[in-house]
Amino acid sequence: MFVSLNWLNNYVDIQSIKPEELSDKITKTGIEVDGIEYVAEKTSGVVVGYVESCEQHPNADKLQLCQVNTGDDKLQIICGAPNVTQGQKVAVAKPGAVLPNNFKIKKVKLRGVESNGMICSLQELGIDEKYVPSDVAEGIFVFPEDTTIGESVEKLLNLDDAVLEFDLTPNRADALSMLGVAYETAAIFDEEVTFPDETIHPSEEKAEDYITVTAEDPELNPYYGAFIAKNVEIKQSPLWMRNYLIAAGIRPINNVVDITNYVLLEYGQPLHAFDYDRFGSDKVVTRRALDNEKIMTLDGEERTLTNENLVITNGKEPVALAGVMGGANTEVYSDTATILLESAYFNPSAVRKAVSDTGLRSDSSTRFEKGVDPNRVERAGLRACHLLEKYAGATILAGPVSFDEMDRGEKTVTFATEEINKRLGTAITSEEISTILNKLQFSFEQENDSFVVHVPTRRGDISILEDMVEEVARIYGYEHLPYTLPEGSPQAGGLTQKQKLKREIKKYLQSAGLMETITYSLTDEAGINKLLSPELAKKALEPVQLSMPMSEDHRYLRLSVLPGLLKSLAHNQARSQTDIHYFELGNVFLSEESQPSNQPEENLRLAGVLSGLWLNHSWQQEKRKVDFYLVKGIVEGLFDFLNIPVTFEQTKLADMHPGRCAAVLIDNQVAGFLGQVHPKLEKTMDIKESYAFDLNMEVIFDAFTTDTDYRPVPKYPSIARDIAFIVNEDVKAGEIKDMIEEAGSPLVKNVRIFDVYKGENLPEGKKSVAYSLLYQDLEKTLKDAEVEESYQKIVDTVNRNFNAYVRS
Repeated sequence: MFVSLNWLNNYVDIQSIKPEELSDKITKTGIEVDGIEYVAEKTSGVVVGYVESCEQHPNADKLQLCQVNTGDDKLQIICGAPNVTQGQKVAVAKPGAVLPNNFKIKKVKLRGVESNGMICSLQELGIDEKYVPSDVAEGIFVFPEDTTIGESVEKLLNLDDAVLEFDLTPNRADALSMLGVAYETAAIFDEEVTFPDETIHPSEEKAEDYITVTAEDPELNPYYGAFIAKNVEIKQSPLWMRNYLIAAGIRPINNVVDITNYVLLEYGQPLHAFDYDRFGSDKVVTRRALDNEKIMTLDGEERTLTNENLVITNGKEPVALAGVMGGANTEVYSDTATILLESAYFNPSAVRKAVSDTGLRSDSSTRFEKGVDPNRVERAGLRACHLLEKYAGATILAGPVSFDEMDRGEKTVTFATEEINKRLGTAITSEEISTILNKLQFSFEQENDSFVVHVPTRRGDISILEDMVEEVARIYGYEHLPYTLPEGSPQAGGLTQKQKLKREIKKYLQSAGLMETITYSLTDEAGINKLLSPELAKKALEPVQLSMPMSEDHRYLRLSVLPGLLKSLAHNQARSQTDIHYFELGNVFLSEESQPSNQPEENLRLAGVLSGLWLNHSWQQEKRKVDFYLVKGIVEGLFDFLNIPVTFEQTKLADMHPGRCAAVLIDNQVAGFLGQVHPKLEKTMDIKESYAFDLNMEVIFDAFTTDTDYRPVPKYPSIARDIAFIVNEDVKAGEIKDMIEEAGSPLVKNVRIFDVYKGENLPEGKKSVAYSLLYQDLEKTLKDAEVEESYQKIVDTVNRNFNAYVRS
């Protein structure tokens, strides 16, 4: 929402308040101001001039030689604008004037003829190109005939205006209007609100003689008001209105369109003007659309509708998509003489559904989606009729004709002063609360310290005690709330063990070279059952579906973090980022088919995806690609860091490479998996060779212990022995490693696989696996005989259990 301070000053006296002060106060009361912008940079020396004559430049075909009267001077000015002509009142920068970007105007000669100044376009005065009216977009700006010659253009064109940009939370729909902002500003500065003029002078003719209104679904459309304005003259809207629309970020079109946009911003109530003669009927019927019914909207696109969409019809065919956009066949044209003006209340859910279905979003739909003030709907129509009567010469027929089943009742909130103070930790008096309610212009009854507040319908966000607590707190001033620590503890709170552990895990992964990411907790139908961990894949999980998803890509709560990470990886690889190492610590949402009505269980997972090069030392000409063992090493390092014993077991998962995937086990319980993403899935997602891991943090939390694991530094030397076994190809090297550790205990302190060989000089179906053994005794120096005895025991045990023999 863009708020013009010059416009706002029409409702609340803020003339003496600086934009920065107003921005600060509004932000402190709960509406964040993103920034302050000025309509244009500072100018000086630019006044209204009258073009007394306009002739062809003697030495240039596209230049005009103009004689311009600026009140106290008569200047000869050469102008190249295509629309300059005699009799216009224009913006003239006199010699010595300064335009935006510190552009100084001097006397010059153009093609041998002297020029003493410059006739300016709106762009040259600092107005953004996209807000300049189309009729003067390619030339100079022309003032109305009644403008005073010699008057400064700064006020006339609103160039001195400051605009606040509001970043509104969804509950503050009231601040999507200038009147809503006026109420807010008046409450902050304890000022009165001046309301717009809504008086009209209706003719003796009645609108009901021209139109009837029927709403077939009152739940979706509880109120529809139809106003009839005859003898309308389509022309430019008044300069002040065009200025305010430009400041609010809207390009002026003509007086009728500008008036509907102006009232939209002023009241927060969308309006729509139909050309009555093109409407094709004397009936307005609102109804649900038929499935596959078509409508051509104002943007020239044909839209296919469903039964969940609400349409405005002439009793035969749709002429507008309710609350979103009008139809092309009833648009207001330059020859329009009679207007059917719509001011209605549409159910927010119906408008939201139409926006979702069509992709159309407008200032009108935004306001209907958030909810408009039911007591301002008809008044907005009257305000527009007042402006049409005044600035379009319209004759307003007595009316309106309306369908009305709308609830305009105010909500009531009851509370006591003690309840407010108990929640805020304050000592606010009943008198102060009464003053705050008066500032907010809330009607109320007070009996001692008890209040019954009647919440105005413009504030649809207030319905319970906590809402009133917030209102009192923000007007009282958050900065005045006391700073207190929780009672019962001599020190401030700290992190829980889980919180500390999560931070330590993140630090480890970051130090290992991975980058933390945060992806959506929502996914699409194609990705919902992808890359599930083995312990989840065996469950009968029922994906949790959102009733009103943002889009089809965000319909389900995720069962795995990996699809989102892979989408992020694909997005970046498509933008030439090839070396990617991501991790995410986030929740998945589990709901079993046997308990579909229960709230889903949130399971914390640690997942990562890696692709491209892990090392790239160009100077040493060293490169190392990400592979299975790198990812396994990172995961092993994490469990070593956490001092949790872990084992790996080969497994097969649908979306992982069948030969490069392992389950991660803690105490024989599956706690996740790691491996290469299946090549088919890589091709589908258009990603290069990638590796992933996914760990169940709940299992890790249960296995983690804070017990100190102290091992004394060995005093005595160690002995290293290497051994290679010839075994069948299907024997797992890890199983042999486990048996070596068992048979060699307690002297063997470490066993490491350092080579696997298949090929020449080995029998068919055999492989050689080599291990490095580290012997050490903490109490004494080992003797060769002790090492040899243990070594032979290991050889015998492995040979016997795996039908192996030692490679010579």
